[in-house]
Amino acid sequence: MMNTELKRSIGFMTATTIVIGTVIGSGIFMKPAIVIDSTGNSTLALLAWIIGGIITLASGLTIAEVSSKIPETGGLYVYIEKVYGRFWGFLCGWMQTIIYGPAVIGALGLYFGALFAGVFALPKESELWIGIIAVLFLSVVNMLGSQFGGMVQSVLTAAKLLPIFLIIIFGVVKGNVPIFNMDSGNSQTISMGAAVLATLWAYDGWMNVGFVAGEMKNPAKTLPKAIITGILIVMFAYVAVNVALLHVLRADEIVALGPNAASEAATILFGAFGGKFIAIGILISIFGCLNGKILTFPRMPFAMATDGLFPFSKYLAHIHPTWRTPVFATLAQMAIAIVMMLLGNADRLTDIAIFSVFLFYGFAFYAVFLLRKSSLFNKPLSNEPLYRVPLYPFTPIVAIVGTAYIIMSTVLHAPLDTFLSIVVTLSGIPVYYAMTKKRQG
Repeated sequence: MMNTELKRSIGFMTATTIVIGTVIGSGIFMKPAIVIDSTGNSTLALLAWIIGGIITLASGLTIAEVSSKIPETGGLYVYIEKVYGRFWGFLCGWMQTIIYGPAVIGALGLYFGALFAGVFALPKESELWIGIIAVLFLSVVNMLGSQFGGMVQSVLTAAKLLPIFLIIIFGVVKGNVPIFNMDSGNSQTISMGAAVLATLWAYDGWMNVGFVAGEMKNPAKTLPKAIITGILIVMFAYVAVNVALLHVLRADEIVALGPNAASEAATILFGAFGGKFIAIGILISIFGCLNGKILTFPRMPFAMATDGLFPFSKYLAHIHPTWRTPVFATLAQMAIAIVMMLLGNADRLTDIAIFSVFLFYGFAFYAVFLLRKSSLFNKPLSNEPLYRVPLYPFTPIVAIVGTAYIIMSTVLHAPLDTFLSIVVTLSGIPVYYAMTKKRQG
């Protein structure tokens, strides 16, 4: 239960920094090459970042209304369960536990390993093991106590913004490469859908922006302003970083460099020492993002296990008597993530993660229409009016259409991965009925 004082402690500036902090992670450094390669053209690549931002903005504004009417911890899982019932809530939680969470952790670990090996000139075959060590290390840190994971997160959060600001400012000022209509050198099939999907990995995390709806001073005014301001700042930063990179490196060079494009641009701009410094800043950003995911994702299987809704609930709901953390839930997420790291590359894991979670995002966006018709969810919890999504019904329709576009594009772009994602999600159905029968028995 949230106390009353906490509910009124968050103002506009704090809420805006929460938006920015939960969205900015690894994608802005890892995805520019994928986006350019997918579009085949620098101008279309910049457009893909803008489209991804518009989808994100519409999505965040829509979820803000849903979360203001269901101000409970649990995020997407709780929204789906409250609106559509326990069965769909379970499938959503199952997907997040078995696919989404581990795929995100695995992808971040692999990105970290690739960049770490590149910065310190280590053999390419070391990338995987560096990533696995990073996941293992942070899992142990977070199992030892949430205060340790939280402390690491606080130290690393501010560091992620430094390389972004420096690359934008110096790239735009000192670069001399033409930005627009530059060919990527890709002679294969061009896919705007794949490009937008890649940008959505960078924008991922926006679902967290509505979690603080019940903790704001006047959420009806503060929440939409914070979401709009925060996501617009992120959109500007992402587009500006890509403009800076394209002003320093040719489009085909960015594609060839892949995840090392940002550090190579920094070397050109600041010299060998400065480039190394910026590259280390990027590593810190990814490391901090990975720590945040490992800190929060195990809470999903833990919450479901506490309700007796997950296999091995006795263990997954266990709190370590000394460390006071969900040790087995963290170990489970870590184990699945490492298996994914061994079986797939980082970009493939990000596509799987975004596709899987967007299957349920669509339900969450449509929930705003259902909630508006329900008198149960339209009563303010205080004297303040409930937040309502602006430009209704246009804004949620944009979010839903964007979701459908991403799902269909991913099916066409990676049919095998989407098939596997759907099969694994549906495998939760017999698990649900078995757990329900066990509880009733």
